[in-house]
Amino acid sequence: MGRTGYFTHPDCRKHVMGAGHPECPERLDAIEDRLLITGVVDALDRREATPAAMGELLLAHGRRHVAALRGLHDILLEDMAAGGPDHYSLDPDTSMNSATYHAALLSAGAAIDAVDAVLGGELENAFCCTRPPGHHATRNQAMGFCFFSNVAVAAKYACERRGLKRVAIIDFDVHHGNGTEDIVAGDERILMCSFFQHPFYPEGGAQKSDANLINCPVPAYTKGMDIRELVEAMWIPQLEAHRPELIFISAGFDAHREDDMGQMGLVEADYTWMTMRIKDIAARYAQGRIVSCLEGGYNLSALARSVEAHLRVLADV
Repeated sequence: MGRTGYFTHPDCRKHVMGAGHPECPERLDAIEDRLLITGVVDALDRREATPAAMGELLLAHGRRHVAALRGLHDILLEDMAAGGPDHYSLDPDTSMNSATYHAALLSAGAAIDAVDAVLGGELENAFCCTRPPGHHATRNQAMGFCFFSNVAVAAKYACERRGLKRVAIIDFDVHHGNGTEDIVAGDERILMCSFFQHPFYPEGGAQKSDANLINCPVPAYTKGMDIRELVEAMWIPQLEAHRPELIFISAGFDAHREDDMGQMGLVEADYTWMTMRIKDIAARYAQGRIVSCLEGGYNLSALARSVEAHLRVLADV
């Protein structure tokens, strides 16, 4: 039986975007507490993430974008030293503090570390329990709580640096992964399958029509059985045709019916089912290799229970 890695880092808790912000450090605490209470933590190979290197980030992002975030980090440190604020807003819902840049490097680095461990045979699959999330960060812009597109960086890394010919990205967050799409659109090595509430944030939803993008917009209040039918009809045949050598998951859990960030109706059993279907494809084509990265999920109880369900499947517990 293969092992499931659990990549995280305490510095991911130091990134804070302001009092009352839904993308908060308590998200990681809720997950950790749930895994401890249920005993799932005992089945996981816990590993500390390392920061992504500049050359790895540049596989998916423009040099100016990376330099701008590093520059804002340096300015924040200077302002703090002069008694100024430890905070800089990039848009109405995305901001940085002095710990954000390092946390973002760790989030992207965790995904790369997981790729190396899974491809190296140390682990069968892995879950990256880090923040900030990534799937809204485009090649040249931070947005939607995201700074670097963790999954897109790791997918490009798997192809460019590790020589894989075909990988897949599954995104089941309630929001469209516009950043991931911006980076991988047209790259025939990378198949991206997603569903998302539409119309919803980000504006426009899926407007690209590249052959490697399987976008499935769904209306508010869509429930789990409808999603399961969509996955069987729209994703599975494309995944089977693509025969990915490694599968990435943008694991957002904000489509849960208890999560006020969206208006969809999924429950833990639906995340269990989706993970089982993905795991089945991975077993057939990818030697079981899966790298899953935390995206959204803002109701702390629903998030923790859903991650538990996801990890029980990955770790066979």
